[in-house]
Amino acid sequence: MAHQTMDEYTDASSENVKEILQKVRQTIKSVIPDATETIGYGVPSFDMNGKRLIMFAGFKNHIGIYPTPVVIKEFQSQLKKYKTAEGTIQFQLNEPIPYDLIKKIVEYRIKQMGK
Repeated sequence: MAHQTMDEYTDASSENVKEILQKVRQTIKSVIPDATETIGYGVPSFDMNGKRLIMFAGFKNHIGIYPTPVVIKEFQSQLKKYKTAEGTIQFQLNEPIPYDLIKKIVEYRIKQMGK
């Protein structure tokens, strides 16, 4: 079943992942409280002015954050210890989630989008 809201997505997650997803959501909202919460590509997404700002998702062993390839390149020195791909950052669940870094990524993404 496809999730229609962030709450549905989070509620369907395992307890340990659910807690982290809620903290990621709160972290993003603390930076841009007026962003629109949606589901994009089946995962939670924050949109700004009708454009995708950032997405995130929970998995068995990690949390995925999906800013854009440009953001990952900009933050590559701070992301060295994490698995990254062109538009993806993976934060392993057995390590502390860097909420401050997520906040910085969102702030950069907002600037990039011209707010």
